[in-house]
Amino acid sequence: MRSPTTSPGQSPARDTRAVSRRTPEGPPPPPVVQRVRLRYAKRGRMRFASHRDFARAFERALRRAAVPIAYSAGFTPHPKVSYVGAAPTGVASEAEYLEIGLASRVDVDGLRSEIDAALPEGIDVLDAVEAGAGSLAERMEATAWRLEIEADPGLLAHALADFLDADEVGVERLTRDGRRTVDARGPVLAASLTDQAGGRAILDVVVRLATPAPRPDDVLAALRAVAGFAHEAPRWNYRAVRLAQGPLDGSGAIGDPLAADRVARETAP
Repeated sequence: MRSPTTSPGQSPARDTRAVSRRTPEGPPPPPVVQRVRLRYAKRGRMRFASHRDFARAFERALRRAAVPIAYSAGFTPHPKVSYVGAAPTGVASEAEYLEIGLASRVDVDGLRSEIDAALPEGIDVLDAVEAGAGSLAERMEATAWRLEIEADPGLLAHALADFLDADEVGVERLTRDGRRTVDARGPVLAASLTDQAGGRAILDVVVRLATPAPRPDDVLAALRAVAGFAHEAPRWNYRAVRLAQGPLDGSGAIGDPLAADRVARETAP
């Protein structure tokens, strides 16, 4: 029998009242009572782990270490973990950061040791501090990369000089929205080259974290472009590691992004 509220050819109106009143079963999750910020390293083969792979490994480590992690509310609760400025896949790092929210208070030094022991080889928790006021992400103003490049150091030196003399060097990057051109020169604050034996060179680069910030492969693509052989083979093989990321001081050096949290804890009543 047709509903009196519908006319011929129409489907009965959907009753959304029951859906709008749905609520997750059980009590809400405990609130966050402590936030801890961690610095960790990606070394060896773990530099090839994607950010998603690392997130899965880290959440498994939290369970193994019985960390009292807090969870979001809703039908699909998620652990309260905030990742900050993850390094690209294939790049090692000595300065990755994240923040976790805890449902009960813990000893921070003990927490660092327990999580570190539960993580796979190549991921090492180097530091931990109870979070103070302010956003950790907002402290990340610059990052320092070290690139070990298989190329003629003399050729690299000329390319670097041309790169630093330029106001802008555009390179193409593949993004979710397709290919786009990013300026690899503007955010570079400093760059220096050290010769090595055997056709290798060490390039140290300090990059301001603009949006989007140039990655190590963007910088190398820009060097090849200014040298005039952007599309020539073979491309340079390289190994990159992030040495630091954090706030910039008056001299242009990168500071410790966790320093403000340590000061806040030391001066707390």
